Amino acid sequence: MAKNKKDLDLAESSKLNRISGGTNAIFNIIFILLALVCIIPVFFVFMISVSSEESIAQNGYRFIPEVFSLDAYKFLGREISMIVDALGVSVIVTAVGTVLGVALTTLMGYVISRRSYKLNNFFTMLVFIPMVFNGGMISSYVVNTQFMHLKDTMWALILPLCVSSFNVVICKTFFRTNIPESVIESAQIDGATQFQIFGKIALPLSKPLLATIALFLTFGYWNDWFQSSLYITDSSLYSLQALLDHFERNMQAMLSNPALGVSMTEYINSMPKEGARMAMAVIIIVPIACCYPFFQKYFISGLTVGAVKG
Repeated sequence: MAKNKKDLDLAESSKLNRISGGTNAIFNIIFILLALVCIIPVFFVFMISVSSEESIAQNGYRFIPEVFSLDAYKFLGREISMIVDALGVSVIVTAVGTVLGVALTTLMGYVISRRSYKLNNFFTMLVFIPMVFNGGMISSYVVNTQFMHLKDTMWALILPLCVSSFNVVICKTFFRTNIPESVIESAQIDGATQFQIFGKIALPLSKPLLATIALFLTFGYWNDWFQSSLYITDSSLYSLQALLDHFERNMQAMLSNPALGVSMTEYINSMPKEGARMAMAVIIIVPIACCYPFFQKYFISGLTVGAVKG
């Protein structure tokens, strides 16, 4: 009797979750359109990067350029040492920042997820306040340069972005909903310390969480140029994004400066300005796009942290 009731419940659940062919087709069309929204801009940027400067000047940006040219990539090839140095800075900052950020974020999230911790409410409010109120750019700049002396160091690109209140809240929610108190208490009875519980029980069960936080941090570090504009004056510490921003601002400054002379102006005008910008953007996009498949396996399950379970 119980088995028949269970089968009926499963059949009813399957019936409720079933979607019609028309609805499925609509969903497929929506997802295809969303995929195109993500892919088309990247394709557009690449096509501009292989367009000749004359074609861009005459016809503007086009999906299929009238005249193909690799002048932009040849121009960047002449600056290969500078680009490789900037790439090295971006890779180091992203790798170190992601590892350090994941470690600090998960440790803090685990601590405030334990209801038995006496300072739980205090540290939860301490994490929550920055999500609502910001100390401001000037105060953070003074702290990072005058007190911590981070100016013109790689740490200036790493530490300000290392821990986010949003990521800590995600970790707290995951640990509280997926690591039962009974498991923690059993480990404590067996003599395990909190670090052992965190390292041998919590982390092995947190692969979706780690992948999600790592992906957020990786994208944040790789795409950041603002920290460089605030704290970096040494060109050897420019990341790829900072190099692109520096290239664009200097190009605009040179084009608007009438005191450069005729020969220098002609040289600047002959440079593949638009193509070089887009080629640099392509160089920036490719490495981070290659990283996403490694996180994709756990990313969706990590995003559903805290969702209501049936």
